[in-house]
Amino acid sequence: MNTKPEGRLALVTGASSGIGQAIVRALCADGWRVLAVARRAGRLALLAEETGCETHVADVTQDSDVQSLVGYAAGLGGVGTLIANAGVAIGTEEVGEADFADWQAMFDVNVGGTQRMIKAFLPQLRASAAQHGVADIVAMSSTAAFISYEGGGGYNAAKAGVHALLGALRLELAGEPIRVIEIAPGMVKTDEFTLLRTRGNQAKTDALYQDVENPLVAKDVADVVRYAVSVPSHVNLDLIQMKPVAQAMQYKLHRGPLRPKL
Repeated sequence: MNTKPEGRLALVTGASSGIGQAIVRALCADGWRVLAVARRAGRLALLAEETGCETHVADVTQDSDVQSLVGYAAGLGGVGTLIANAGVAIGTEEVGEADFADWQAMFDVNVGGTQRMIKAFLPQLRASAAQHGVADIVAMSSTAAFISYEGGGGYNAAKAGVHALLGALRLELAGEPIRVIEIAPGMVKTDEFTLLRTRGNQAKTDALYQDVENPLVAKDVADVVRYAVSVPSHVNLDLIQMKPVAQAMQYKLHRGPLRPKL
């Protein structure tokens, strides 16, 4: 029997676009109560109108915002599934040329934001686990956490930090009915993520996806998250790596039609 969403509140960070927005849509469609969190109030309002989700404006790098969010979620009955999706990649400079301010920003969102949210919501998650028999912490890392590539040093390091954080957390929560789930996507085509990474260079962004047959899209990742939090409560999908068929590895990307060799 699958885990049922009734009575449980799922909080999704980075919900104003891309993967986070798709996760909100997927969970709402499955009957979850969802609290969508992001910095852009206008986009959250549109998402609420579309899906019926609750919303709260917050920046996961700001302690005051996170504490305000804790209080708001408590008023909704508390969080039973935390989906720490907020993340960012900035720049494609090599290690010897990169501005550490960009690296710091990536660490603040990807690692710091994930840790802040887990620390802040662990009491609510424990309360939900006591009531429902299960609670979930889902965090978004990347295949970049496991394989480094040129121009990706800062992002590689930040996502490797997320992976290490989750590994420690899983050990620390041993014996509690709280699942720690890491989703590690490869190439995902969204409207904003790569454009930000290339500093608004649309031509460079378009070139990345050119002739790649069916890269992942946000809905693909959302469907995996939806599945991971709906399997029976004794099942923990510790780590899910997902890539489009055209991407054998970060540095091995097939461009052109996919055809069997006969």
